Amino acid sequence: MVRTMTRALRGAPMLCLLALVAAPGLAKDAYPPVELLLQSETTVIGQPIVYPEGPGQITVAIVTMQSGQETGWHLHEAPMAAHVLEGELTVDYGPDGTRVYRKGDTLVEALGTRHQGRNTGAGLARVLVVFAGAEGTPNTVAE
Repeated sequence: MVRTMTRALRGAPMLCLLALVAAPGLAKDAYPPVELLLQSETTVIGQPIVYPEGPGQITVAIVTMQSGQETGWHLHEAPMAAHVLEGELTVDYGPDGTRVYRKGDTLVEALGTRHQGRNTGAGLARVLVVFAGAEGTPNTVAE
């Protein structure tokens, strides 16, 4: 019986070595692919991204707008990334022009600049927004 166990354990170091060599490859293959949507140092109108002072606060929301609905003129005091989940939005940035965003578009919204969005599509517009703000700093200021 001792001889059988000794024979069985002879291969154990090789199995451990094989596991150590194979494990990183398996882990790498097991991690899901990541699709980069956006990486930017500036907003849609070319402003540098600047974060508010104070303890950080992340806010994530989905904005849903009916066809023809407008946001009203407003501005953002915290950097905001947005990803259009559904529909079409036209945003008027005043002297900085107008831009149209459609399903699948990702952007960093203008910072501290008045703008107004309008759902110019036939159906709902849904936008995932992520604010990188600070405690006590409003993400959006209506005018």
